[in-house]
Amino acid sequence: MGVIYILWLRELKRYVRSKVQIVVSLGQPALYLLALGFGFGPVFAKAGKGSYLQFMAPGVIGMTVLFSSVFSGIAMLFDRQFGFLKETLVAPVSRLQIMIGRTLGGATVAIIQGCLILAVCLIAGFRPAHWIAIPLSFLFVGLIAVVFAAMGTSLGSVIQDMQGFQLVMNFLVLPIFFLSGALYPLSNLPRVLTWITHGDPLSYGVDGLRGVLIGSWQFNFSLDLLLLGLLAAAFLGTGAYLFSRIQL
Repeated sequence: MGVIYILWLRELKRYVRSKVQIVVSLGQPALYLLALGFGFGPVFAKAGKGSYLQFMAPGVIGMTVLFSSVFSGIAMLFDRQFGFLKETLVAPVSRLQIMIGRTLGGATVAIIQGCLILAVCLIAGFRPAHWIAIPLSFLFVGLIAVVFAAMGTSLGSVIQDMQGFQLVMNFLVLPIFFLSGALYPLSNLPRVLTWITHGDPLSYGVDGLRGVLIGSWQFNFSLDLLLLGLLAAAFLGTGAYLFSRIQL
């Protein structure tokens, strides 16, 4: 447990020291929220769907957590390059513990990012159906963060150069985001697209956030919670296996 705590604390300190990262990382979510939220608001309202800002705010929170948690895997490439990863791997501790520590560190950073963009959403005019829903929403924020932080760490275990990691991330992360229903409802889609969106892990995280915060469900609370929990366990297990096979 000591190793897990040390690695978790290291990731958190690295994030806190980078004040520029904290500010810059909020730029894209804020742009989506303000440009799309207010830009498409009148169209969404005319379609009889209510406030688009209310609809998309949970999706923007999910997007923020997704990007932050997945890209935490980049830190492993820096550690590999500068030798810290080698020092960690030769220590007499389980690699599963190292994997869990790094994943929890990346997930914690993503949760903090989610908190910050939630504050931006509230300032922009987003209002949850009940204020008590905000603490409950962090159950889904945490699950999204763990799922995709474990995915990022898994990919960081098998990719050895920064260029390759960025290409894979763009190939995976953007489709995961755009097919999750963060920006549009998942109902009444073509059948093939419905199957694809139902296979997207982020769909269940965004649905959980949206359901808890504004009471709009595509699936249901139990299904979202169960699938995200299973995916978190699966990615942690896969990541631990790939991490154990790292060759320095």
